[in-house]
This record gives sequence, structure tokens and C-alpha cells, in this order.
Amino acid sequence: MSSDNDLVKEAKHLDSIFWKPGWISTPKNEQRDVQEELVSHDSWIIDGNYGGTIDIRFQAADTIIFIDLSRWICIIRVLKRRFQYRNKTRTDMAEGCEERISLEFLKWVWEYPEKQKTKILGKLRWLSNEKEIIILKTLKDVREFVTNVELLK
Repeated sequence: MSSDNDLVKEAKHLDSIFWKPGWISTPKNEQRDVQEELVSHDSWIIDGNYGGTIDIRFQAADTIIFIDLSRWICIIRVLKRRFQYRNKTRTDMAEGCEERISLEFLKWVWEYPEKQKTKILGKLRWLSNEKEIIILKTLKDVREFVTNVELLK
């Protein structure tokens, strides 16, 4: 088993862990096992939106940061990322998963505020008495948060 320092050195995005070459998804039970192992360490930061395993992260976290940007910003960033990494694999993805975009994914991003965000905000309200919850709603909020964290170093 890795020490926490080894995990930092080996930091990976959930996408790079849960997608296998050719966009083959890791089975849900494996995803759960991986996240259970990740949150068993003393300290960690997990960035991701995997709804089927979000409760693992929420229960183990002491602080939850929810970035709640507008759907327009999210769609623009998806499109920008697609063109930026055309015929390439992003560094935060598994090898063999060249950047792609589908109408299904664009629809998921567009419908996120109604279908996903409401559930997440409900869970965050429920957890707000026992965890620090930070909601960043604008790009300015995100920049200020990052600046403040950097000042704490």
C-alpha cells in the first residue's frame, strides 16, 4: 500500500483511473473499491463528479468544495477542451482515450443544473452541520479561493 506522500506523487484524476484505453469504463464495484482505498488515507483531494460514488467522498471528506458555474461556461469549456485536445489524450485521462465529444455528453452538461445539481445541493445542505461546505458560483469566486489557498502555503 502507498503512503500518503506516494499518492501525492502519483496523483491521478478519477477519469484516468476509471476509463481504460478506448473509453472502456471500469466496473462500478471497482470504482467503489478504488475510492474506498483513496479516502482511507489521512489526507487527500479528489476532484470528480462520479455520482454513483459521490457518497463515499462526501462521507469521508472534512471539506467539500462545489464549483457551481453556469451551464454556458461549462458548455464553452467542454467545446474548448475538445478543440484544444483534438486527436490527443489529455493528461488527466487514461492513455488511449482521445478527446471526444458527444451529443449525449453535451446534453448531460446542459441538464446538470436540473438533474444533478439539485441532488448534490440537497446532500450538501444535509452535511453542512458536520462538514465545511464551500460553494463557488463564479469564476471570480474560484480565482479568489485559489489565491487565498496559495496565500496559506
